[in-house]
Amino acid sequence: MTMTAPDLLGIAEKELLATGAIWTAREITQQPAMLERTQALVAQLHPQLEAFAGAITGNPAARVILTGAGTSAYIGQCLAPLLDRRLAARVDAVPTTDLVCAPRLYLDPAQPLLLVSFGRSGNSPESLAAVELAESLVDEVRHLVVTCNPDGALSRVPVAHSMTLQLPEETHDTSFAMTSSFSCMMLATVAALLPAGELASRIAPIAHATQAVIEQSLTLLQSLANARHDRVVYLGSGLLQGLAREATLKLGELTNGAVATCYDSPLGFRHGPKTFIDANTLVLVFVSNDPYTRRYDHDLIDELRRDGRAARVIEISARPRTAVSADTLLVPGLADAQDLDLLWPYVAAAQIYAFLHSRARGVTPDNPNPSGLVNRVVQGVQLYPFGNDGSAT
Repeated sequence: MTMTAPDLLGIAEKELLATGAIWTAREITQQPAMLERTQALVAQLHPQLEAFAGAITGNPAARVILTGAGTSAYIGQCLAPLLDRRLAARVDAVPTTDLVCAPRLYLDPAQPLLLVSFGRSGNSPESLAAVELAESLVDEVRHLVVTCNPDGALSRVPVAHSMTLQLPEETHDTSFAMTSSFSCMMLATVAALLPAGELASRIAPIAHATQAVIEQSLTLLQSLANARHDRVVYLGSGLLQGLAREATLKLGELTNGAVATCYDSPLGFRHGPKTFIDANTLVLVFVSNDPYTRRYDHDLIDELRRDGRAARVIEISARPRTAVSADTLLVPGLADAQDLDLLWPYVAAAQIYAFLHSRARGVTPDNPNPSGLVNRVVQGVQLYPFGNDGSAT
């Protein structure tokens, strides 16, 4: 009996191979398993992580900076509001692309610092420069490197106080776009910095909900992809606004810039960005589970539907309203979860939509920009020495 490979995202493996889509499909679908493996890995290392980072994270006079570029920067933007609330230290998300070009704005020599650096490959030039700048400008600094590549340069930068959180090698995505690397670095960071065991009982429901999205949302997401909307808006409140930004990047990357994208919070969207909507605009809203916040999410969804200007308004929700309509993407099993737990199934929906939309436009998701205008690891960055007096040397 001949065994055939299972479909991935509803598409035969043979077709995925022939159309340059196999790695992206594999890396999206592997996320539930990789999330559970990442949680187990961090749980084993938590005593060392707490000993390494605790003196700073528990210090109200200290600071934690979550940093990376592109998708890696959006990990920090998703997590910073929550971690700033939960840790004694101040927590900020500062992209390496901001930190490197204006280090004096972000690095205080007298303030103890934990620099948490995200890197799928660990070879981005700005990531290396950010570590070196922090070392040269801050009197007391520790580095937590969260990476998917054991051979990346980021984990080998010669600094006095550093620890590397090395994720399972499967999370070192081969495809152009970051998918499982994003989700697992995000989980590893919050699991590392929150108290031991806090996510242990929650990881199974998170993984199950993510798997359900992968298996059950394909019909809706394929129909949206087939419509090939020229404009797409992602909206989210609180932690979910960072996720909205990542979702817009994923769609832009995987469609090779063919789709104009916009992100905001539901409340912020009315203040000008709403003019982005035309008759071929798709709006997707990541709905909060917080009963107060979700009222604002629902108000805007209802307003946009009454306006009738957008082609379609989709609510992605774990706690749908009384009637689940055709314009609701339901995330099962997390109706009572915190918004943090929604990040992973919600981003899976955005990744799948971007992947299917890419294919609908005849783009190869594994390498959507074959001209090399953009690259898997950024190229063309000129780094300049930074003098102790604050001037370029």
